[in-house]
Amino acid sequence: MSSITQFLMERSSEPRLEAPAPPRDVVDLALQCAARAPDHALLRPWRYLVIEGQALAALGDLFAQSCGADASEKTRENARNAPLRAPMVIVGIASPKPHKKVPDVEQVMSAASGMSFLSLALSDAGYGIMWRSGAFAYDAAVRKGLGLSEDEIITGFLYTGTVSSRKPPVPRPSSGEFVEEWLGPEQLRPWSV
Repeated sequence: MSSITQFLMERSSEPRLEAPAPPRDVVDLALQCAARAPDHALLRPWRYLVIEGQALAALGDLFAQSCGADASEKTRENARNAPLRAPMVIVGIASPKPHKKVPDVEQVMSAASGMSFLSLALSDAGYGIMWRSGAFAYDAAVRKGLGLSEDEIITGFLYTGTVSSRKPPVPRPSSGEFVEEWLGPEQLRPWSV
């Protein structure tokens, strides 16, 4: 097994993160890795926002504002504190470009692949990551507050920092639980090794 395969088999999301955040040069290299995502027609349909320091509190305020008028104060407080769970949050944004041969869905998948490459590069550098989405990623007020255009979408909030305590290993499915072999129209059989 190669070192890359071994690394992927051991990869995990880590929710317990603390300072220090990855330094700027590590983040820059990870962002360069993100730009290596598959990209039909080289449209580069992505962009990223790096948020740390006081800006995390401002992101929390945006999250709290998105909760709605009838949300409880506890719900707002939880939303306000959400970005403070890590010393850095990187927002991935799919920014599709008009193209007659590359539909928006392919461009969004490219941007999501970039987020995955970004998370793997930060993990490889020794930092913990947690890729989050949820209601905040789809909220119009959050999108507007982050400066997204109408045609852009958030692919996720990548929380990163130093792992304060590792979570227990998560059981992973075997490939036979989610793979079938296609033999022709309407002909499938279970995958086995």
